[in-house]
Amino acid sequence: MPDISQTIEEIQEEIRKTPYHKGTEHHIGKLRARLAKLKDRELEGTTKSKGGGGGGYAVKKQGDATVVLIGPPSAGKSTLLNKVTNAESKVAPYAFTTVSVIPGMLLYRGAYIQILDVPGLIEGARLGKGRGKEVLSVARAADLLLIMSDVDRQEYIEKLVFELEDAGIRINKPKPTVRIEKKTGGGLTIHSNITQDVSKETISAISQEFGIKNAEITLKEKLSIERLIDAFSSSRVYIPALFLVNKIDQKGKKSLPSHSLPISAQEGEGLEELKEEIWNLLALVTVYLVRPDDEPSMNNPIIMKKGETLKDVAEKIGTDFGENKRLAKIWGGSAHYPGQEVPLTKEVEEGLMVRFIS
Repeated sequence: MPDISQTIEEIQEEIRKTPYHKGTEHHIGKLRARLAKLKDRELEGTTKSKGGGGGGYAVKKQGDATVVLIGPPSAGKSTLLNKVTNAESKVAPYAFTTVSVIPGMLLYRGAYIQILDVPGLIEGARLGKGRGKEVLSVARAADLLLIMSDVDRQEYIEKLVFELEDAGIRINKPKPTVRIEKKTGGGLTIHSNITQDVSKETISAISQEFGIKNAEITLKEKLSIERLIDAFSSSRVYIPALFLVNKIDQKGKKSLPSHSLPISAQEGEGLEELKEEIWNLLALVTVYLVRPDDEPSMNNPIIMKKGETLKDVAEKIGTDFGENKRLAKIWGGSAHYPGQEVPLTKEVEEGLMVRFIS
């Protein structure tokens, strides 16, 4: 029997040879779903095989967030890591200096942000070239990716994005707004208040390719086949990314892409802007804890993420502590008046001061 890689190649070839139109949509949808499912299996096998020892790739996540630095060999990733963290990553002007994951810790605005420098990513990484599958495995666990090249290889950023996307890592994209409620019988029911370009027959075929034969499927946005498959796939991760162009001290900022941040890791240019962008993209906020007998102040900060609640703050202090709390008093931010009592479902925000009371 052919292995997974061979089967993947055969399906990809069939998709390439099949012209896309309404008459072939159903067939191509099934092929792409089958392809995605095979890639899920392949990725799952890679993750499991690397999970134990990891050969230097099993890095424990520490701090308030984890950032992974992705780029081609010799782009200056190690220099950047050494400039912004406490890491001591070996630096040399030849490819593949970094042969394992090097962690560093950036302390910024009270947050401890772990930055991981991984081996340079090359074309074909998703196929295993240059330790590519191991690097991609680390990238999948990131809270943020720094995708970096240099002024002489700006086009490489697009190549890196292709490698990441093909490995199921969705860059700067939201999750598809699709609700799938599995049932024990009754077949498939598809709901959408939005006119879809993909037919219900194709949606049903894709669902069944993923082994879902009885369910209510609700589509809350207009979806392409690719986004629809993403909604069913178990391997997709959605990670924000910042694009960096390094070594601008050598050729300046001319002709740089508008969506990238120009830096010089060697000279330190643009690094303060980089730190602020990291903070913003990680959606971090500082909340201040107020002890029972203290006046509200900014003496006891704790780092949280936008979208989290006061309940999450209580649980971060300690699981037992969080279980016993139901109300809090707040100051600053959106408090209607100093010491307002609120339920723990209230979302955190920058500068909020909180005292848990019951």
